Amino acid sequence: MSRTEPIRINLWSGPRNISTALLYSFAQRADTRVLDEPLYGWYLQETDMQHPGREDILNSMECDGQKVIAEQLMGTLDKPVLFAKQMTHHLLDLPKDFMLAGKNVLLIRHPAKVLMSYSKVIDNPTLDDIGIRQSSELFEYLTAHQTHVYVADGDDILKDPATQLEKLCEACSIAFDPAMLQWPAGKRPEDGVWARYWYDRVHRSTGFEPYAEKDVVLPEKLKGLAEEAMVYYRKLRFQSPG
Repeated sequence: MSRTEPIRINLWSGPRNISTALLYSFAQRADTRVLDEPLYGWYLQETDMQHPGREDILNSMECDGQKVIAEQLMGTLDKPVLFAKQMTHHLLDLPKDFMLAGKNVLLIRHPAKVLMSYSKVIDNPTLDDIGIRQSSELFEYLTAHQTHVYVADGDDILKDPATQLEKLCEACSIAFDPAMLQWPAGKRPEDGVWARYWYDRVHRSTGFEPYAEKDVVLPEKLKGLAEEAMVYYRKLRFQSPG
């Protein structure tokens, strides 16, 4: 009897979106193994970026990007589904062909909202730091190779989690599981060691937060960056089913 090939889902996001909430959501599925930003160590090693907890991160995980792809993303699985929460800017110059064997979800968010949140932790962010340009490039790459890609806006998911997760699951060829809508509050075993710097809010959650529209007023120094990022956001937003 031939063994069914596992479904490998890569969620490609920028920072300060609901990617960790989606990680926790997929972790509630009995059929799914989840990974939290497996290429983060590789990214820090190759860029010398001074992120909070940098040394702890480098010491806690595999920092060879090729090994991460071969062993964690494409290796043998103990469950039929793999869900890897990824940051698009972590890829750097790694080959992208491993994506062609799985499902790919691009998670986007309005750049002004991303920058307002991200700039509270990282000073003077750049376009490359927030991942939207890389998300656009991934979309081009995947569509050029006629490979599955699904675009989801984090705000749409917050407005109607059940409906949007049903759409996402259908696009990834898996059945929606209502257990994905709730999780226990607190730290989780799949958290990266960076959780204490970034995950405080999601650790207090027990599900997707109700959507609340907020006025975002960016400081002058970030407005140009937000406008530049909007070019890529609008292009991807057009591809989202909403």
